[in-house]
Amino acid sequence: MQTVGSFDRMGEENAFAVLARAAALQAKGRDIVNLGIGQPDFKTPQHIVEAAIKALRDGHHGYTPATGLLETREAVVRRTLTTTGIEVSPDNVMIMPGGKPTMFAAITMFGEPGVEILYPDPGFPIYRSMIDYTGAKAVPVPIREENSFAFSAEETLSKITPATRLLIINSPANPTGGVTPRAEIDKLVAGLEQHPDVAIMSDEIYDVMTYDGETHTSLLTYPEIRDRLIVLNGWSKTWAMTGWRLGWSIWPNGPESADLYDKVRKLAVNCWSCVNAPSQFAGIAAIDGPQDDVETMLAAFDSRRLLVTERLNAIPNVCCATPKGAFYAFPNISATGFKAKNLASRLLEEADVALVGGPDFGDFGEGFVRLSCAASEERIETAIGRMAEFLQKNTGGG
Repeated sequence: MQTVGSFDRMGEENAFAVLARAAALQAKGRDIVNLGIGQPDFKTPQHIVEAAIKALRDGHHGYTPATGLLETREAVVRRTLTTTGIEVSPDNVMIMPGGKPTMFAAITMFGEPGVEILYPDPGFPIYRSMIDYTGAKAVPVPIREENSFAFSAEETLSKITPATRLLIINSPANPTGGVTPRAEIDKLVAGLEQHPDVAIMSDEIYDVMTYDGETHTSLLTYPEIRDRLIVLNGWSKTWAMTGWRLGWSIWPNGPESADLYDKVRKLAVNCWSCVNAPSQFAGIAAIDGPQDDVETMLAAFDSRRLLVTERLNAIPNVCCATPKGAFYAFPNISATGFKAKNLASRLLEEADVALVGGPDFGDFGEGFVRLSCAASEERIETAIGRMAEFLQKNTGGG
């Protein structure tokens, strides 16, 4: 039996493989500290859960529009106005079953053999996976430690060629915790004026998670690129709703933007039909309800990232930049002598600590590992203590 070659080109997200292996070891009685998966360790706020239960009890059991309930899209409009100061139309909002469908839609719309798509490296692995799946050439834009893990507008623009169709950016960023300052985004947008045929997908899923006075800059605030801009966002991280599979994206709409919105609507009809109603009512409650739980989570992530950074930098041959956003740390472990994936594997098997090797996020991730700060401070202390003990016993790497 033979499948089409595009499926052989598809990669995956190794954090889920780490999660599965950690669960298998836990089932054998091992005390695994899992800092591998990018998932808040908080429960979804109760008023959000109750909204979904009420929707079920009220009989919201059927199909919803492929684009999402109007009420849900209007909630996204309100939230976007609050966070960016920009008013968008509900006719530009698409409700998705998570964040990945937006990536899949955008990349498959623009990707085909003979074209190029730019993506951050290190970056979320599904970017590269989907680009490879389409047959397009994946062009990495290096995200460098010496630049505080912000992208460089100059370097990004230098990668654009006549074959470039799509540029993917992510700030605040996974896996690095980097936040690109507005001045750098200004330079990028100004440079994109010379490349009017290049579409942009801005992954802003961590938009509220910034620290130390850093602020998130949404690309929606640049009207000059709105007719070719796709913004990815959702509920998973901000409201601890990863398992609800609920996201949104904002698309250009109309003939002047190649009818991208209608194209993604058709994709929804063909692929996932719609997003279930109870999750959408939960999403409305998340946006419109009290944000106290969100503030509590953000304060915890802020405190934890500082603890993680302090403890990692106390380990000989480990250097960790303080993350400015999201809830990850991306320490440089190259001086330990270990290759990153080998270190991650041995820490799990021998020290009961789960994290992800940097190369799982791209070739430029070698020499780094990713730790999630979505664990209690006690568990973080335990994990980094075990990591320090392992490295002390295993000098010289491997």
